[in-house]
Amino acid sequence: MIIAVNPQLLAMMGLQDFIRTVKKVRSRLNDRLQISGILLTMCDARTNLCKVITEQLTETFDGQIRIFKSIIPNTVKVGESIYYSEPLLEYAPENKACKAYRNLAEEVARDES
Repeated sequence: MIIAVNPQLLAMMGLQDFIRTVKKVRSRLNDRLQISGILLTMCDARTNLCKVITEQLTETFDGQIRIFKSIIPNTVKVGESIYYSEPLLEYAPENKACKAYRNLAEEVARDES
């Protein structure tokens, strides 16, 4: 399981609760359920918030849960592709968010092999 989180205070607060819920599900229903890592999404590179949240995540979960190096930026094309019901890969293959998703796929594939 990849946990996608946007760099906002309420999302960070909810992340702790979500991880506790995953642990309960693992212990009661599915002992094979694993968290592959945390993925930051909807990051705005023009602000310091993404950097600060990334640092906080790393400090909080270092050695416990992986923080993916790939960070998905917030772009207009992502919203447009959702609106037009088209995969981002087809709608805007050269968009920086699409490239970030490709990087994530490569990152996961490297680790799975």
